Amino acid sequence: MNITSAEFIKGIKGTDKILYDGKLQIAFVGRSNVGKSSLINSLVGRKSLARSSSQPGKTIRLDFFLINNQVYFVDLPGYGFAKMSQEKHEDIRKMMLWYLEYSDVKKRKVVLIVDINVGATEFDHQMVELLRAHHIEFIIVANKADKLTVQQREKQLDVIKASVDNASVILYSSKTDVGKSALLKTLFYL
Repeated sequence: MNITSAEFIKGIKGTDKILYDGKLQIAFVGRSNVGKSSLINSLVGRKSLARSSSQPGKTIRLDFFLINNQVYFVDLPGYGFAKMSQEKHEDIRKMMLWYLEYSDVKKRKVVLIVDINVGATEFDHQMVELLRAHHIEFIIVANKADKLTVQQREKQLDVIKASVDNASVILYSSKTDVGKSALLKTLFYL
């Protein structure tokens, strides 16, 4: 699928009619600073559609982007080490769990983004368990592949796959677009 249009629609922090309008929602999740916004920008071929920052924790709501007037990309807040109060961390955790577990969105896929250098963290493993428990279709993306040699990439991919019970993992680089066509094909043809 070629992405020919992408526009920010709205950010939400709770229930909203956009959740139930029948369009497929592809949610992007991962720890803070893993490159969720950069990956979305890479997929749509724009530098600043989704907000990205060198300071983790900038996304604090569910941001909806309409793609080709038929699908939503949903940028979820990052989890993990972003510098914010414990109360804010808890609010974000509850919002993400509500969206994934209780919002009753019918047509949804999840892209779980991990840093290929770091591998799957404990938070990532918990997310995989949650997605499997709720029968939510997901793909894991090993982002920041441009930072490793080809040999290092292969080794890290094997480690990540083994740590997530051989779930499907796509190698990706938001800087070089390695993996872009494979990810788009997976998202739109499954």
